[in-house]
Amino acid sequence: MILPLSGIAAVACSQADDSMPNIIYVFPDQFRISSLAYWDEPEYSQHVGWKADPVHTPNLDRFADESVVLSDAVSTCPLSSPHRGMFLTGMYPERNGVVLNCMALRPESTLNPEAVCISDVLKSAGYECGYIGKLHAETPMKNDPANPGHYVSDRDPEWDAYTPAERRHGFDWWYSYGTFDVHKDPHYWDTDGVRHDPEEYSVKHETDKAIEFLRNRNGERDASKPFFLVLAYNPPHSPYECLDDCMEEDYALYENMGYDELYVRPNADTTLSKAPSARYYFANVTGVDREFGRLLAEVKKLGLDKNTIVVFTSDHGETMCSQGTLDPKNSIYSESYSVPFMIRYPGKIRHRVDNTMLSSTDIMPTLLGLAGLEDMIPESVEGHDLSPVFLENGRECHVPTSTLYIRNLDGEKDKDGIVHGFFPVARGVQTDRYAMEIAIRRDGSLDRIMIFDNREDPYQMHNISWKDNPDLFASLCDALQDKLEEADDIWYREGILTGLLASMK
Repeated sequence: MILPLSGIAAVACSQADDSMPNIIYVFPDQFRISSLAYWDEPEYSQHVGWKADPVHTPNLDRFADESVVLSDAVSTCPLSSPHRGMFLTGMYPERNGVVLNCMALRPESTLNPEAVCISDVLKSAGYECGYIGKLHAETPMKNDPANPGHYVSDRDPEWDAYTPAERRHGFDWWYSYGTFDVHKDPHYWDTDGVRHDPEEYSVKHETDKAIEFLRNRNGERDASKPFFLVLAYNPPHSPYECLDDCMEEDYALYENMGYDELYVRPNADTTLSKAPSARYYFANVTGVDREFGRLLAEVKKLGLDKNTIVVFTSDHGETMCSQGTLDPKNSIYSESYSVPFMIRYPGKIRHRVDNTMLSSTDIMPTLLGLAGLEDMIPESVEGHDLSPVFLENGRECHVPTSTLYIRNLDGEKDKDGIVHGFFPVARGVQTDRYAMEIAIRRDGSLDRIMIFDNREDPYQMHNISWKDNPDLFASLCDALQDKLEEADDIWYREGILTGLLASMK
């Protein structure tokens, strides 16, 4: 059920007050949970079984020391667009509309314009909402403001998109694009649909725009209201192949490091063609760290830090030569599925490492709960408000004991190559110890089953035989079935899991 905005607005009258916190939500694309140096410090390392990447992240390390740091946050469907749909709506892909990465050949995979997003709720509660950077949550349309009736470029197929005002879901201040992977020559459309081509490193430019929003010198927002600002960096997302893809000062930190220094994980295959990418990827990690530090410094300088919730996370991870795959994402491998997640809220949340399992659908209701707006969480939300865990305020909440994993592929294609529907190729579950993926072929038959003991095998180098461990397999299937039912997933509705298990007896 989607709660009408009029209903939300009615509730908001009793919720808004001067103490409502500002919210800054920063999520660079494809940022590995292990690409944070603090994980090698004793306080943090005891919570994970793997080593941190050899990265320079001093600002994020300091931020972690002031935040609750989650060790078990995941991207439910570890692709850019599906995660963004879940973050914005709190709904699973089948309900929010974003089941695959958005591009012109997948017109059906797009954010439902009728969905109630977190920005819709916050706006109705009296917030000023701004979005900066990559959106990638709707199909490209032929609506280029400078060239009506055409896509925003001549790429075929088109991936980038302009988002008109009526599809911005409560974000009144806008400086964004769909998806465009040229880190030093980005472009954006502003609130009025004017295109900007700044010709500088996107992370720096977007931080500059965020600081302008915070300073409010040009009336970017109503300073009498709390604000919600989303800052969606593209790096360290690919490309990561040369100095055109990162800042030279950051690359210099990794330039002379050999593979034995860059790849500290025994599951990495440095014979892959992608192996040189680590230097450029880590350079972008450091670039994000520097600009995030500059943002935090401005928040403090303006006196906003005491009543501002700041979140740092990502939409999915990056395998970076692990598991012998060139695919950086869209797998249950922990380097793809796990994401960094840190929340700083001075005076409200104490610093600690927390193993609460947070999924993509939980982010929206949890942020609303942190802001004291739990009564405004829409009925359409399918995730859980985990804010009581972080605030430690005694309010009851559902604490997950497992997380769902979703992987979809293109459905049938027509003669023009247009994708219709989707194929639910794999589903999986992760508990406090184990991760399992079950994948099927297009004819519905079993393709593979992977089970990993993340506690004893943190690099997931040993696939546990389901046949030789029937009790473990059965318990994981029970956990998966519970999550599928909770999500009303197609694997539950169409009996895919139960059918597979019956055929395997």
